[in-house]
Amino acid sequence: MEYNCKDFKVGKCEGEKIVDGETMPLVLNPIEPNKNDIKSLLEALDNNKEWFDNMITKNSAVLLRGFDVQNAQNFNDIVETFGWEDIRYVGPAPRTHIYKRVWTANEGPLSEFIYYHHEMVLIKEFPKKVILYCEIPPPEGGETPFVPSFRVTERMIEEFPEAVEEIEKKGLKYTFSAPSKNDKGSMRGRGWEDAFGTSDPVEAERRAKALGMEMEWLPNGGVKTILGPRCLTTVFDGRKGRRMWFNTLVGMYGKDISSAMMFDGTEIPKNIVKRCEEIIEEESIQFKWQKNDVLFLDNFATLHGRRPSLPPRKVLVATCK
Repeated sequence: MEYNCKDFKVGKCEGEKIVDGETMPLVLNPIEPNKNDIKSLLEALDNNKEWFDNMITKNSAVLLRGFDVQNAQNFNDIVETFGWEDIRYVGPAPRTHIYKRVWTANEGPLSEFIYYHHEMVLIKEFPKKVILYCEIPPPEGGETPFVPSFRVTERMIEEFPEAVEEIEKKGLKYTFSAPSKNDKGSMRGRGWEDAFGTSDPVEAERRAKALGMEMEWLPNGGVKTILGPRCLTTVFDGRKGRRMWFNTLVGMYGKDISSAMMFDGTEIPKNIVKRCEEIIEEESIQFKWQKNDVLFLDNFATLHGRRPSLPPRKVLVATCK
């Protein structure tokens, strides 16, 4: 599959990597300096929808850079150009609706690192694409690093073949505790009422069950969710048969409000989780946000996170099936 397209020019960014012959992220710039306006961009995307979609799958990440994407409305127009179906976010991150399909990214404290994850990996239905728009780049830090998930699986199998086989066979069990109301002082502070779109406990339980969760009510009005069994790795169509490290084992293991173990209750050794954390960081791809950047991530193929940063930082997000 060729990178050339008459409506885009392939560029470069600091931090990009070649992974198994693929450029991550694939940077696409305006074909000419005077073709950077939003109208020209929307026309270029509309004329090359299939090609662009294929580039996301092939390279796992595509970065539009150098275009005059001024606001959430422009960003929403970009997302809607493709006709991808919207998917409502369900998860612990506090977010605010901005415009149509556009939300804020995690509004937790900028001083905290949001650990690498596949978006909504715990839910039965998860987005195929995560699309991010940088309206205000941070003065320092605040990168959105991402990781080619198959590389994590390959390296974990190399180092811990028996443990990977055991966890794969038994499946994973996760627990997570959430307050009743949103707490934006925490990057995992989304309350269950907001998450499930109701203040009725009975309706919340019904909606949780539909998403594959069990619930236990806590004395403080919060809730503990139990999820499992969940996979360790997954193979998705059209991605060379690669086994993606499609879990949130490291992110939820041994935390104050969450846990991760094998589904039968067997604990996963700390040294294995620690080494997995190191591998994920070693395989991560870092690039610095520039104003008006739009990043398309294949959520099936990449874990992503957020580096701590100085304010201000404003990144918006849309998720699609």
